Amino acid sequence: MKITLKDGSVKEYAESKSVLDIAFDISEGLARAACAGEVNGEVVDLRTVIEEDAELNILTANDAEGLAALRHTASHVLAEAVKRLYPEAKLAIGPSIDTGFYYDFEHEPFSSEDLESIEKEMKKIIKENAKIERFELPREEAIAFMEEKGEPYKVELINDLPEDAVISFYKQGEFVDLCAGPHLMSTKGVKAFKLISSSGAYWRGNEKNKMLSRIYGTAYAKKEELTAHLERLEDAKRRDHNKLGREMELFTTVDVIGQGLPLIMPKGVIMLKELQRWIEDIEDNEWGYVRTKTPLMAKSDLYKISGHWDHYKEGMFVLGDEEKDKEVFALRPMTCPFQYYVYKATQHSYRELPIRYGETSTLFRNEDSGEMHGLTRVRQFTISEGHLVVRPDQMVEEFKGCLALAKHCLETLGVEEDVTYHLSKWDPENKEKYIGEPEVWEETEQHMRDILNELGIQFVEDVGEAAFYGPKVDINAKNVYGKEDTMITIQWDALLAEQFDMYYIDENGDKKRPCIIHRTALGCYERTLAWLIEKYAGLFPTWLCPEQVRVLPISEKYADYAEKVDKELKANGIRSSMDNRSEKIGYKIREARLNKVPYMLVVGAKEEEENVVSVRSRYLGDEGQKSLDTFINDICKEIRTKEIRKIEVEENK
Repeated sequence: MKITLKDGSVKEYAESKSVLDIAFDISEGLARAACAGEVNGEVVDLRTVIEEDAELNILTANDAEGLAALRHTASHVLAEAVKRLYPEAKLAIGPSIDTGFYYDFEHEPFSSEDLESIEKEMKKIIKENAKIERFELPREEAIAFMEEKGEPYKVELINDLPEDAVISFYKQGEFVDLCAGPHLMSTKGVKAFKLISSSGAYWRGNEKNKMLSRIYGTAYAKKEELTAHLERLEDAKRRDHNKLGREMELFTTVDVIGQGLPLIMPKGVIMLKELQRWIEDIEDNEWGYVRTKTPLMAKSDLYKISGHWDHYKEGMFVLGDEEKDKEVFALRPMTCPFQYYVYKATQHSYRELPIRYGETSTLFRNEDSGEMHGLTRVRQFTISEGHLVVRPDQMVEEFKGCLALAKHCLETLGVEEDVTYHLSKWDPENKEKYIGEPEVWEETEQHMRDILNELGIQFVEDVGEAAFYGPKVDINAKNVYGKEDTMITIQWDALLAEQFDMYYIDENGDKKRPCIIHRTALGCYERTLAWLIEKYAGLFPTWLCPEQVRVLPISEKYADYAEKVDKELKANGIRSSMDNRSEKIGYKIREARLNKVPYMLVVGAKEEEENVVSVRSRYLGDEGQKSLDTFINDICKEIRTKEIRKIEVEENK
């Protein structure tokens, strides 16, 4: 048989060979580093035997799939350690993930001391260098095997497998786990690992199921890589908006108010207000939008027309009971049907289109309690929502315009390099989840694909991520821990105009259906604020800072001049404050820096005499003396242009 390797070279063998055998034939060093194989594009175990011509790629920890196999093995080492220390614990699942691995157990919550003990036991298991072996069992034997071991979650998993599924297990020493693999050849291959944290997790992600205890960890092939990862984790903790945003007094949450219902504090309101004013101004003044203001709730009748009642009711807050109440209302999860009735209130000619409706909308979505997190996943949020009613021949150009506006917003905020684009498509295998005919979906998805390709935007395609009434482009970003959230959405809708009997009068006087683009310019303001907190570690661009300047008199003698400077700054629309406490100037400067104020103006005798200020900034440190007028002109320009200055002073990094 002929084996074609990644570099195009060909190996010939007279008999079948395992992936590992071929790796050894190539080089002993490669075999030692091998974690898995890729045969004809499919990731397989090193134990997999190849019996016919094939393309083969040996995967090491330098490959994502190889690293995943290493981490999967680490999760089994973790499970074995837990079973040794806590024999009563029940095994659930333990996959590799982008940042490492985890394992879920039915067990009381694990403390930090427990994790230390488990980590020590894992090191013993690794040192034992147990050979890892794979075997298969028929379904009934597999169920009996796991029942005998007292593992009900494994029994449930086996029962849910398809009838023709191969049921495989991996054994290392006395520990056996139901698993599809792939895995390393022995436990000694796990060389650099660390347990990170423990948390609760519902079995199969369903809050109706039992709460399990999840242990997170990470693993790498080299200690240096693990060290670098742990340093990144420390930086992530420092930037975590859920921690930093509270420390900076931007938002808080209160149990008696409820999960997913954050309280935005005065400093946070300043930032959200700046973002909202900016978005509304550019939409209205530069992109031709008109404003609407619509109710926060509506009767169920509206959502039945749109299809949300049938396809999204579980995600809505419903007020009333259809069996008991004459009228049932629901808080709105979106604005589109409300704006459709603004359109329908008057008759429109083809000459009026496109009409671009914009609204700063407060929306409500009944997210699962386990999904709540800071500002990124909430139940009430505000969004820069818009709907464009267009003629079919205008659809492509208007869609491009929505993408251009989104890119402008990302560039202004300095986050354009942090996003990925996704073409979120319907799932033709689950047609009941959607409205409309297959040809409509295929046509609209192709239009969007063509637009993205024409604009040179790299994107991935996600099956099953479309809304029930149309495909969309999702612009996503990862938080500091690697979890991806959608920041901006632009959706092509060729269906709801029919549902709502929307039309325009064409040049021949006939009624025609428009198309609709659902889009956000910036997306959810709360989620964007979380993104910016983590992006800038609280050191926001000056135009967004709740406090832009702090005036620091050297002593009480110069309080009058400091107050004069503060008033002049405020008169020019600059958010400033004055620290006139009887503290040393070094202390005041340090505190202003800790409060992440971009500019400090130090004033004393010389400054008062010459009508100047001594400028210290997070960007250059000591910027020297400037006239007050010059400083005001400079900072006003920085704010007006939304400049993102680079931080060049080491002490501020």
